[in-house]
Amino acid sequence: MKIEFFLRFKTVVGQSLFVSGNHLKLGENKVADAFPLTYLNHEFWYGAVEIDSFATPLQYHYIFQNEQGELVKEGEKSRVIDLKKAAAGLVIVDSWNDESFYENAFYTAPFEQVFFKEGKKVKQKKEDVFTHAFKVKAPLVSSNEAVCLLGSAPALGEWDIASPILLQKKGDWWTAEVNLSNEMLPATYKYGIVNLETNKFTSFETGDNRTVFNDELPDKKTIIHDAFIRMPNTTWKGAGIAIPVFSLRTENSFGIGEFSDIKCLADWAKETGLKLIQLLPINDTSATFTWKDSYPYAAISAFALHPVYINLAKVAGKKYSQIIKSLVKKQKQLNALPEVDYDQVISFKMSLLRELYEMDGGAFMQQSDYKIFYEDNKNWLVPYAAFCFYRDKFGTADFSQWKTSSEYNEEEVKRLSSSKNKSFKQIVFFYFVQYHLHLQLKEAVEYAHKKGLAIKGDIPIGIYRYGADAWTAPQLYNMNLQAGAPPDDFAVKGQNWGFPTYNWQKMEEDNFEWWKSRFHQMSNYFDAFRIDHILGFFRIWSVPIDSVEGIMGRFIPAVAVAVYEFDERGLLFDYDRYCKPFIIDAILYQTFDGQTQVVKESFLEVNDKGGYDLREEFNTQRKIETYFSLQENNEETAKLKQGLFDLISNVLLFEEDASDGHKFHFRFSMETTASFQYLDEGTKYKLKDLYIDYFYRRQDIFWKGEAMKKLPALKEATNMLVCGEDLGMVPHTVPDVMKALGILSLEVQRMPKDPTIEFFHPRNGPYLSVVTPSTHDMSTVRGWWEEDREKTQKFYNQILGESGTAPYFCEPWVARAIVLQHLYSPAMWSIFQLQDILGMSETLRRDDPAKERINEPSNPTHYWNYRMHISLEDLIMKTDFNNELKDYIRNSGRA
Repeated sequence: MKIEFFLRFKTVVGQSLFVSGNHLKLGENKVADAFPLTYLNHEFWYGAVEIDSFATPLQYHYIFQNEQGELVKEGEKSRVIDLKKAAAGLVIVDSWNDESFYENAFYTAPFEQVFFKEGKKVKQKKEDVFTHAFKVKAPLVSSNEAVCLLGSAPALGEWDIASPILLQKKGDWWTAEVNLSNEMLPATYKYGIVNLETNKFTSFETGDNRTVFNDELPDKKTIIHDAFIRMPNTTWKGAGIAIPVFSLRTENSFGIGEFSDIKCLADWAKETGLKLIQLLPINDTSATFTWKDSYPYAAISAFALHPVYINLAKVAGKKYSQIIKSLVKKQKQLNALPEVDYDQVISFKMSLLRELYEMDGGAFMQQSDYKIFYEDNKNWLVPYAAFCFYRDKFGTADFSQWKTSSEYNEEEVKRLSSSKNKSFKQIVFFYFVQYHLHLQLKEAVEYAHKKGLAIKGDIPIGIYRYGADAWTAPQLYNMNLQAGAPPDDFAVKGQNWGFPTYNWQKMEEDNFEWWKSRFHQMSNYFDAFRIDHILGFFRIWSVPIDSVEGIMGRFIPAVAVAVYEFDERGLLFDYDRYCKPFIIDAILYQTFDGQTQVVKESFLEVNDKGGYDLREEFNTQRKIETYFSLQENNEETAKLKQGLFDLISNVLLFEEDASDGHKFHFRFSMETTASFQYLDEGTKYKLKDLYIDYFYRRQDIFWKGEAMKKLPALKEATNMLVCGEDLGMVPHTVPDVMKALGILSLEVQRMPKDPTIEFFHPRNGPYLSVVTPSTHDMSTVRGWWEEDREKTQKFYNQILGESGTAPYFCEPWVARAIVLQHLYSPAMWSIFQLQDILGMSETLRRDDPAKERINEPSNPTHYWNYRMHISLEDLIMKTDFNNELKDYIRNSGRA
């Protein structure tokens, strides 16, 4: 069988196109073996292959190669052809489906599984013999509409809107099979819309007429994939609510939000017209079983769910309900607390889970659902259970401190997990817990889906240093580095999250299998996900393991400054002056004042340059931290420790490892250091020019290349809607890459990406974006309103468009105005923290907005214990407020 490919694509000299598919002749989906097309004319590229009998349906896509040799796959995933129905051969005429096309978002999980239901079946006139199959995608056609086809040829209706050809929905494609054997070709045609209730033609698509060309081999079938119907493609909009699971409050929860509480949240969301629930990470963080584990981004497993979110009554069922009844008093006590008491909750839940496990006696393992769960998850479940077993046995998650098994051994874990091993019962306990968590979350998600709600998850940028992932595959991570973020207005010393960074080169060796497994696991529960700190896929702020503060980090990877570049700018390179802490008497007195002499005597030694060096035992921040952890903690010692941290960070450059003094990276905010201030003006000017080149010019193309090695492969591995958290110091190339890949951006009103403006206005949000007035990493709208009076006044006049003096407090009408601005944004999604929604009501809002904040990024030991102050059952009963919110959402076109 001969298959001819015609691809509509306009190119310039030096560009090429390929077709890749699941047949040997098309490279078996291997990019390197894809079949090359040939330039035909200004409109088409062409290729022909001879294919023997092929029982499997042919699935294929196109690949573009630019002048630089970079390869870009198109976004089309659903061209599938049954070759058994085309024995004589095929002519395939395709249109390129760019990954950036808005319409591709409508073929992701939330739309396919939740929002877009199948419409009425179209009765289509069946041709006994057909020569051409016309196929087009029309994602925004409503359930009472159908796509139709009209054209210049008699078989295409001669443009008579009274008798259009109705297309039938087959999978993703609207399809019509037409016999054009007796027609004079070429012919022109267009798609349109028919109202199925009135059987009336309503409109043609926009743009020029399409053309079907003559086929000189009439015995062949022609299949035309016309990509998308040309109709308005940015009309669908939705609104969502963002809240961590631990923050939910219902009458049935146990001092903390639980997976089963999502059902109650879904009831309220449905009542108000919301379409999406966004959650923070829900993975197991149980390293210490104390409040320190409340940080949801420090999961000991990227796959396991957190036991703290389990509903004990559901685990017990009717059979063991008596044990739950005995805890009603404790449940009410914990539920009455204004915040989460993490220590008490996790202690009670783990204790009860062990009791219920003993009562079950392993019976759960005989359930067919469990067997399916185990088979689908055993690759991560068994190592995770073994990790938890050793964590409990040795009393720490830090596997480097374990007396045995500190290095993962697959055979040892198999023996430990064998039914013949005496530890088997302890291992299976963790299977038991994870299975019930899976059931409860799955049930909640399915309930939300039935209510027309999608669930959006959160993928942390890092993994916990002392978790199962690092234990089982340390080669996938840079254990000598710590991920973080550079200094900003929210954290002037930068952020050090403590996570090891990813070893992307190692991950690429198996085509990112770990990430694909992670996405597969997430897709069991989520329809969309937020990539936490997507900038980390371009470059990640990396802090050496011997440093404490984020200010000591640099971006990795990055194009270094070569030592010869200093000479080119007329700078005499002085390694000690630029790369070592610059410590002189004036700086010491400025930093320590009355403690200066103590610092000199205890921590410093005189050098031969008229200044001081830190003594060997105190020459890193980690050594300083260790020293002060043994001292009395008071205001004086805290000031002393911070001053020593500041001395260590008083450098201009960091040397790149293994560069032998030839490559360097600038310290962030170099110009604010005392070291910089003591340079002469000429040196300052030249260094600043090189600094600007380093951070803002030379990296963009390199960082784009790094992102394009990872993000396309990861996005291709899932059908979830991908959203990026692209806040912070955003390289110029980031918006282009995200747009090219169809990844939704995050637009926060008080964190504009344009450095020339102070506030982002939601009306300027791009369609493929999420707009929001606040995130969990910042104060709520009401809290922010009281932080900086000058900023509040500017916002009040410039963004809200109000005259006069701004109210001192964020009054309900102000909160409402901000919410409405976001609802009327052109962005696909407007998502709000629940606290900001409740801020519209004088009676429902919390008294103290400071207690509504979820996280303080500048505090690495923040206690994540925020909880709703009103139960979801009570909120559902607030009919007037709910109807008001529903009206706002409906009137904004987001219902």
